Amino acid sequence: MAPKSDSAEGIVLNFVNEQNRPLNSQNAADSLQKFNLKKAAVQKALDNLADSGKISFKEYGKQKIYVARQDQFDIPNNEELNQMKEENTKLQQLLDEQKKAIAGVEGEIKALQSNLTLEEVQAKQVKLGKEVKQMEEKLIKLRQGVTLVSPEERQAVEKMYMDTVNQWRRRKRMFKDIWDAITENSPKNLNEFKEELGIEYDEDVGVSLQSYGDLMQYGKKRARAH
Repeated sequence: MAPKSDSAEGIVLNFVNEQNRPLNSQNAADSLQKFNLKKAAVQKALDNLADSGKISFKEYGKQKIYVARQDQFDIPNNEELNQMKEENTKLQQLLDEQKKAIAGVEGEIKALQSNLTLEEVQAKQVKLGKEVKQMEEKLIKLRQGVTLVSPEERQAVEKMYMDTVNQWRRRKRMFKDIWDAITENSPKNLNEFKEELGIEYDEDVGVSLQSYGDLMQYGKKRARAH
């Protein structure tokens, strides 16, 4: 006689048959906690079911392993197995298609989320309008010959520029004196010696101290003309 489905043995029997895999009492007790069954009750139910022949079991040392009786299940033949394989392949293809469709929808959602809302577009338009207006006002001043740089700022920049050029000139002279002293009696080819030491002249990198000096003098003349 089969145990009642809502009894401890009935619940355990249904669980073992549904799992259809080797289980010990701890596996079953952990999974059946939702039925408020304690481990002792699960163990007792498993033993009773095994003794009555409703489930199978094997002992490995002190541990018992329980499994559903296999003679209660319909075992498919080769034709049925092949049909199941084909259905599984079709289901897998359908699953892949569904995954692709879901990925496409998620991509569209992300694209929509990345777009600006109407309020954000309007706020951005206002901000850009202010920036354009500021640039137009600056352009008008430039066209009218209005000086946008104060005399103090101009003088500070010119002084920094002149100091830098003068420092360049002093260091260039110092290098020449040291270089001449080192190479005065050297038998080496000076160009090869320079490359060996990794030294580059201004001309090697396309700059000229003279051009920067001339620019400084031009700036002074232009300032006097104003």
